[in-house]
Amino acid sequence: MATGVIRYWAAAKEAAGVPEESFDAVTLAELMTQITQDRESLGQIVKRSSFLVDGHPVGKRAHEEVFLGDGVTVEVLPPFAGG
Repeated sequence: MATGVIRYWAAAKEAAGVPEESFDAVTLAELMTQITQDRESLGQIVKRSSFLVDGHPVGKRAHEEVFLGDGVTVEVLPPFAGG
């Protein structure tokens, strides 16, 4: 099990109620399940969000295939408005 920090930006930060928090998870999918448990509004936001793992975009990779290493930083980037 990897330990790390997840950082929330914009609407995700508001829905989470914190700017960041620690986690223990093996994959990005497992982490998403953990952070959205009992947080319905955050769950809706992460469905539309993109993610960075140690600064690298996850892109369209399946979250079950994104393995998290120890000390990793995951960032949740909801869609931003503007042009």
